[in-house]
Amino acid sequence: MENNFVIFAPSYKRAKGCFTQKYLSQCTYVVAESEAEEYLAEGHKIMVAPDSAQGNLCRIRNWIIDNSPNKNLLLLDDDISCFARYERNISRDMTEAEFYQFVENAFIMAKESGARFWGVNCVDDKGSYREATPFSFNAYIGGPFQAHILEHGIRYDENLPLKEDFDMTLQQLNKYRKVLRFNFIHYFAKMHKNTGGCATYRTLEREKKNLEALRKKWGSKIIRTDSGASQVKRKNENLYDINPIMRSPIKGV
Repeated sequence: MENNFVIFAPSYKRAKGCFTQKYLSQCTYVVAESEAEEYLAEGHKIMVAPDSAQGNLCRIRNWIIDNSPNKNLLLLDDDISCFARYERNISRDMTEAEFYQFVENAFIMAKESGARFWGVNCVDDKGSYREATPFSFNAYIGGPFQAHILEHGIRYDENLPLKEDFDMTLQQLNKYRKVLRFNFIHYFAKMHKNTGGCATYRTLEREKKNLEALRKKWGSKIIRTDSGASQVKRKNENLYDINPIMRSPIKGV
């Protein structure tokens, strides 16, 4: 049976470093026209975007939104190796078929709940999952997995390519007063350890500027800095946290 959704993963300058399709055969990489031959040579299934759409994660995601053939759009990172779910306190890897069935049902649940944007837990550590809270309606949804019901009319802010996931979550909360996150599902991705993609323009200075711009946009009560384990250190620089704490003013979980 054909799925009532599409899966796209923007990929940039890492034809040999993307592997989401190895796990999800229905995923399509979205690549720049100038890189298309390189990706095809690696056997990847691709959708070709203009070179002008690449080089900024928000720009390419907006291009995908504008050119999606289905209103139910799942945007993934290109370096996801697996999805898993907690069952009786044990993490179990999901098969490809199980994942597609979950996504199909999740789009239905999101729409029926009034949300137009949904995701999964961004942390695989068991300590981050509370069995009594399998769903959240005002929590942060990380960039590696973001699902859109495209009637929402919202676009990524191209001025925030390194904090686009926080901003999209807040835009959705601001307009629809809820998002839907499935806390019992989580992913395994290479993210910051991979080459290409955002790594081509990610620097500590740009992270700082994006964080400050995000705070100015939404206010210091909603976007706060964190002094915890997510801190990173560059040579000759003090510890600096690149991931803010997002506090939604909307009540709920």
